[in-house]
Amino acid sequence: MALAIALLGSQGCKGILDEIPVSQVGSEYLKTPAGFEASVKGVYSSLRSYYGTEEAMTLSIFGTDTYTMGADGANKFVNQYTSQIDSRLSVTNSIWNSFYPAINTANLVIDAAPAVTGMDAALIKRRVAEVKFLRAHHYFILVQMFGPVSLLTTGNLESQKDFSRAPVKDIYTQIIADLETALPDLSLASAEYGRVSKAATEHLLARVYLTRATSEAKEADDYTKAARYAKNVIENYSYSLLPDFASVFAQGAGEVSNEVIFATQYTSDPLTNGVGNRAHLFFGMEYDVQAGMQRDIENGRPFKRFMPTTYMLETVFAQADRVNDSRYKKTFKDTWLCNRPGKYTNMFDTSKKELTFASGDTTIFIPGYEMSLEERAKRPYQVLTPSLYKQNLYPTLRKFFDNLRPDVTYEAGSRDFLMFRLAETHLIAAEALVKLNKPQEAAEHINVVRRRAAWPGKEKAMEITAAKATMDFIMEERERELAGEMFRWFDLKRWGNLVERVKLYNPDGAANIKEYHNLRPIPQDQIDRTEGGAQSYPQNPGY
Repeated sequence: MALAIALLGSQGCKGILDEIPVSQVGSEYLKTPAGFEASVKGVYSSLRSYYGTEEAMTLSIFGTDTYTMGADGANKFVNQYTSQIDSRLSVTNSIWNSFYPAINTANLVIDAAPAVTGMDAALIKRRVAEVKFLRAHHYFILVQMFGPVSLLTTGNLESQKDFSRAPVKDIYTQIIADLETALPDLSLASAEYGRVSKAATEHLLARVYLTRATSEAKEADDYTKAARYAKNVIENYSYSLLPDFASVFAQGAGEVSNEVIFATQYTSDPLTNGVGNRAHLFFGMEYDVQAGMQRDIENGRPFKRFMPTTYMLETVFAQADRVNDSRYKKTFKDTWLCNRPGKYTNMFDTSKKELTFASGDTTIFIPGYEMSLEERAKRPYQVLTPSLYKQNLYPTLRKFFDNLRPDVTYEAGSRDFLMFRLAETHLIAAEALVKLNKPQEAAEHINVVRRRAAWPGKEKAMEITAAKATMDFIMEERERELAGEMFRWFDLKRWGNLVERVKLYNPDGAANIKEYHNLRPIPQDQIDRTEGGAQSYPQNPGY
């Protein structure tokens, strides 16, 4: 950690190559304006180790009721809930070993703040508030995934082996304290886009209270506070839903909008983007070897990791609802246009023997419902119907397409990952209000989201009554709005129905999932680096 802090302030190769006694540099550098600001930015950068990464998406999207495994990838067993999910699991270890150094950096920033000289006092307080938010965010992810974890709130510049697992109640207490004490020192909106704001903090507080309400640390007023903070964001700031659901995910324009409350920032600069936002890789089907097609920038590089379940496609996005609700059409890509002209005979759609395509012709169409062989035969392209879906051919989530990549093999996407947006704030408020037995008020928040999702002229048909404002409805409405946005595993855990719904709707995970899978395994790295090993730092049950 000390080395990381020292390198934050290094200038070019010379600074890296200088032999400096690092143990004497870190804490002093932090007390300078440059070191303090660089360290704060270092904490922000840790968001990139989570949002848009394969590791975190594997743990938040895979193995749920709405997404199962595609054809490729090394982590299919996470979706299958096999015994390979153990303390050596790389995807959990990666998040643990990214978040704890970031938490330590946040702690060092907070510790150093009183000694920083040559910097405006109000700005110092604001930066401390920002890293408190980030520390709270990281602990919130960790406590949901792992349960009791190490609760560290002071910075450390030396090796340490004395660790323990704090109770869940204590971790939530710290998360809420960080967020609520940060609020007074944050600005309504920063001139420097991407900084933590009051609205982002209230949004996270709403989500934290909503989640704590179903945890072992629950308090009687959690739902009341969740609803209050969500309504604060909706009513007291200048955020608004964009008129069109699809425009939220328009690259460039959609990344900075009145709907986006907070985002993980990425860039097109390869020197500073790291591995980039890789979300564009994981949802694509194998279009690039089909008749008339080859890989291109527009349609992406398909890693074929995540495949929507039948429940997702036929119940969450029920065909009967699509006449009013635009989100199926705007969430999943359904048409591919020829970029490899020629005559073809090897096709998945056996309703015709051969097809000839010119550039720009439709080559693949996914209607989203079953067609007879005779009806498909009339179409001058391949038709992919539900009976033909398989692990390499399925409706492709389009939210994360990245058309600004420089070539077809490029993996480091540059678009921001939208962490908090106002549509989710409305759904948080609705869920809390349902739990508070206020279905009419809950329906009003749901209808704000649904009216935006309506096809033109169908707004009234999209509205629900108070009688329909139930948890069952919210469980599906959240996925209609938020599919792929790294919420589903956490939602199912919060609702207490992860095991039930995987058994019902995810045939690849149904056989093996158990109640203990509501927590992830503690990384063996952490157990081994703790004095006393497993006795001092016990593994979660079942692993």
